[in-house]
Amino acid sequence: MRERGSVGVVCALLALLAALLTGCSGSASGAGGAGEEDGRLGGEVTPSPTRTSGYGAVFLAVDECSSFGTTSFTEVACTGERAAARVVARRDGTVGDGPPCPATTDFVLHISAQSPASDEDGDGTVAQGYACMRNLQPPHPGDPGGGGGPRTIVGDCVYALGDGQVRETACDGEGERKPEYEVTKAVGKRAECPLSTALYVQLGGEQPVGCARPV
Repeated sequence: MRERGSVGVVCALLALLAALLTGCSGSASGAGGAGEEDGRLGGEVTPSPTRTSGYGAVFLAVDECSSFGTTSFTEVACTGERAAARVVARRDGTVGDGPPCPATTDFVLHISAQSPASDEDGDGTVAQGYACMRNLQPPHPGDPGGGGGPRTIVGDCVYALGDGQVRETACDGEGERKPEYEVTKAVGKRAECPLSTALYVQLGGEQPVGCARPV
């Protein structure tokens, strides 16, 4: 936020018949008109010694939004027409090393360690990390039975790939593959699954075993 200042000059004109005092003033302001934002489309952030919360303060912070895109993305204002998804969690490091995203995350954006055009604090880099995203509008593949998302959760459906591997698909049968099993419960170990369990699915988290039954 730039500071605006003003200078004033008082001019006095004395005449022989009357004394008139005429005030005249001028102002000087920092470059950049009203309404200019530090954060700009494309994730650009103007370096500033003072950071404020909200759009542009930190690249894709929690509750900020990204644009549409499959191979690239930009940070945009959540109220704008280009906004597609909101950050529900922001992690440092890589997905494999960091904590999992919230259960109903729709997709994950991977953020490179070097991205000067999306600088957070003026040092020319953005720390490596990932943003857990939730679409602003349906569909929500991360919802139970939605057929996608980075995590398999209770209510999701899967089909067998062979060699003990499974893949998630939509429970309503509208996906490319029909569902074969539905995860009905998450437990700490296999022995805690109900007797009707026909398949064990690795979920991760505090209850890493998914108990699945045929559908």
